[in-house]
Parts: sequence; structure tokens; C-alpha cells
Amino acid sequence: MNQPHPKSNHMYDLCKKHMHTYVLAETVDGNKVDGIITGVDEQYVYLAVPNTGYQFEGHGVSRGGPAYGPGFGYPGYGYGYPGYGHPSRFNRLVLPLTALVGLSALPWY
Repeated sequence: MNQPHPKSNHMYDLCKKHMHTYVLAETVDGNKVDGIITGVDEQYVYLAVPNTGYQFEGHGVSRGGPAYGPGFGYPGYGYGYPGYGHPSRFNRLVLPLTALVGLSALPWY
């Protein structure tokens, strides 16, 4: 039977304590990512990470024509055509608990 890593138990408790909180997570390879903890299980933490490519101009996601992404620019999917919704402000990121070395709460402002 697989026993959870002791470090992941600590990170699980820390992530559980900071559910729905804006945090800065640091990984073992030195990367840092900020986002909102939306979920946690025995192996992973789920973050809503701000979409840095988000451009709200009231119509679609790009200035020079249709944007291609999920839905490939078809109306009703929120991409590329004016008046058919807005792109997501957040992307989902899933990190293994064993990859985390630190977690800090950040202010929203």
C-alpha cells in the first residue's frame, strides 16, 4: 500500500487551511505561481491562476481578428466573435503536493 509522503501531509493540511485563498506557491524547482486554491486531495492541489493574456475590450479576446483556442472561434464559446461571451480570467493549474515546498497567503489588492 502506498503511504503518503510526510511532506505532502503537511502541504495537504496547509492547502486545506488556505482553501479559496489567494496564495503564492513555491515548487521544489524554484518556480513560483500565484493563484486561488480551489481544491485539494491526497495527491494534488488545484489552483485558479490569473490569465495574464486576458484582454477585455468588450468584444472577444483579440484586437486584430478572431482568436483561436477552445471552441476554435465558433460563436457561443466565448472566443473570437463580438457579443458571444468573454474569455476566462483564470486558468486551472494542478500541482502535485510533493512538488510544493512553500505556500504563502497573499493580499487580494
